Amino acid sequence: MKVQYNNLYTHFVLNTYNRLPLIEEKNRNRIEKYIKGIINNNECHLYSIYAIPDHMHLLISRSPNIDEETLATVIAESSSKFINENKLCLGNFEWQDSCSAFSVSKRDIDKVCKYILNQNEHHKKQTFAQEYDAFIRFYQSK
Repeated sequence: MKVQYNNLYTHFVLNTYNRLPLIEEKNRNRIEKYIKGIINNNECHLYSIYAIPDHMHLLISRSPNIDEETLATVIAESSSKFINENKLCLGNFEWQDSCSAFSVSKRDIDKVCKYILNQNEHHKKQTFAQEYDAFIRFYQSK
């Protein structure tokens, strides 16, 4: 059955392999722009993205034609290939083989976008490990 209307907002967090700080600020915009193209080509909409050296946050409105795991895999594989082919990091770039995907309500889109776009300032106060632990506690609580 075709889904005519959907409301599928997902906050993805992808980590670089072994959380190595591989994404340089000078290449961040180019990488983010490429990833936006991947998302658009999969009939999804990117609300916000921010890649910092060891991880990346994305808020995406997903098409019902693609599940979170498939979309994350396409983003990771395609962007890794792009980064490596264009030598946008020292050595071989790859993402961890797993990521996180959190559902977001429509009323929280603006708040999550602001959070994602403020990553640089946010991580001056909190490490990625602290941030991630807080996400897990918040999203896994019942």
